Amino acid sequence: MGLEALVATMESYGSARSICCTIDPMSRLRLVTLILFLGALGPSLLSAASKKDKKDVAPTVPGAAPAKTPGAPLVDPKSFVIGPEDILWVRVWNSPQVSGQVTVRPDGKITLQLLGEIQAAGLTPEALTQTVYDGILKFEQHDKSEVTVEVRQVNSRKYFIQGEVGKPGSFPLLLPTTVLEALVNAGGFREFANSKKIIIMRAGKQYQFNYKEVIHGKKLEQNILLQPGDQIIVP
Repeated sequence: MGLEALVATMESYGSARSICCTIDPMSRLRLVTLILFLGALGPSLLSAASKKDKKDVAPTVPGAAPAKTPGAPLVDPKSFVIGPEDILWVRVWNSPQVSGQVTVRPDGKITLQLLGEIQAAGLTPEALTQTVYDGILKFEQHDKSEVTVEVRQVNSRKYFIQGEVGKPGSFPLLLPTTVLEALVNAGGFREFANSKKIIIMRAGKQYQFNYKEVIHGKKLEQNILLQPGDQIIVP
């Protein structure tokens, strides 16, 4: 509060002079010192708050490509192979008619406005980005950095665990995963699980897995890398 405002407040309750007269000289000196201090400090606080607000707001760069979608699966755009039922996010900067979320159909294709049907299954996100970029150049000029394809949800690569585990069900196979790692992801074994006779079913074949042997460093060849569609059965 400034000195003028304080005096006005004091006058609203009566004469400033009459109030001041009721205060001893030492108190009046302290009051004046406090008023001067607050008057000098106020503009500094307002300036600091204004600068902080400006720092908290991220600058907008015209034409800059947006950041990676929060929550998108951590897949390698150079190695992950897109499959049917995967959900993708296609983004072409400043081209909303092409951008949007699409689901890969069972035939492996997606449909985008202007570009029509595009084969997506069997390609990596990086390769599909190149395909979209090549197609969009026929209609609009863009830098390569302004075109991105992200995998928002992986539905084509899963493995399944059933039986005596903490969390049976399906799990996305985003990274190389062994049987032992899959069992950990499923929350371990229930009380009466037979961890010595675990079965992995793959394309009509069965593979045995003895948890006790593997954790003691024996017959480690049992700890195979999982493939999409594998089913782990814990009796």
